[in-house]
Amino acid sequence: MTALTFDPPRRISPRRTLRHSLTLAWRNIAQLRHSPEKLLDTTLMPIVFLLLFLYVFGGAVAGDTHSYLQKLLPGLVAQMAMFATMGLGTALNEDIHKGVFDRFRSLPIARSAPLIGSVLGDTVRFVIVMSVLTGFGTLLGFRFHTDPLSVLGAYALAYVFYLAVCWVSVLVGLVAPSPESVQGFAFLWVMPLTFGSSVLVPDTSTMPGWLEAWTKVNPVSHLADAVRALTVGGPVGDHVWWTLAWAGGIMLVTFPLAMRMYARRT
Repeated sequence: MTALTFDPPRRISPRRTLRHSLTLAWRNIAQLRHSPEKLLDTTLMPIVFLLLFLYVFGGAVAGDTHSYLQKLLPGLVAQMAMFATMGLGTALNEDIHKGVFDRFRSLPIARSAPLIGSVLGDTVRFVIVMSVLTGFGTLLGFRFHTDPLSVLGAYALAYVFYLAVCWVSVLVGLVAPSPESVQGFAFLWVMPLTFGSSVLVPDTSTMPGWLEAWTKVNPVSHLADAVRALTVGGPVGDHVWWTLAWAGGIMLVTFPLAMRMYARRT
């Protein structure tokens, strides 16, 4: 009798990994098309934040709401890039508890494809948040004061940072014991980063020394200041490079951790 031989599984190429990821990303987008209520918070959140901060802090910070709006909206681009990632962790945790990812593991696809597909598919959420925020802000009187290329660069920078932070949300979704607890874990790291920054108050010199020092190293502050400079004018400085450096560092740390935790959970 001849012994049976089995060919070892071939390593999946980066090209096939990307194709698998895009297929699963389209799956997530199709889910949103059939369940548009999942985007309700994404649609309302930028409107609520813009109205609340504009009319509560406008007079105190800038003297009038119109002047404050020109500084506030670019800052909210950075804040919304953070808050928009929170739904990803919840959706991922729900899929794990429903056994969806067990099914993915039985398919001949790249191991990283389900996670990468979830992140890429969540781009729809980012586009909706930024469109609603910018459109509603324009109705209130916000205007861009730079050229279209600079404005496009500002939103592209926010998107790069958004993709990096998505992996933090993925990691939270993999670590949290239940979908209900994901939001609680997410707020623990999102709130200090967004509100302890220059998002709402561009001039941080009036803050206590320890808080001012924190805002200077806070990646959200760098993103907010870079978006302001690229959309309403002013010196860009090194804020763009710091934002890109933070995005790359977050990716280098959270992506392998997410993959390891994904292997344990599924």
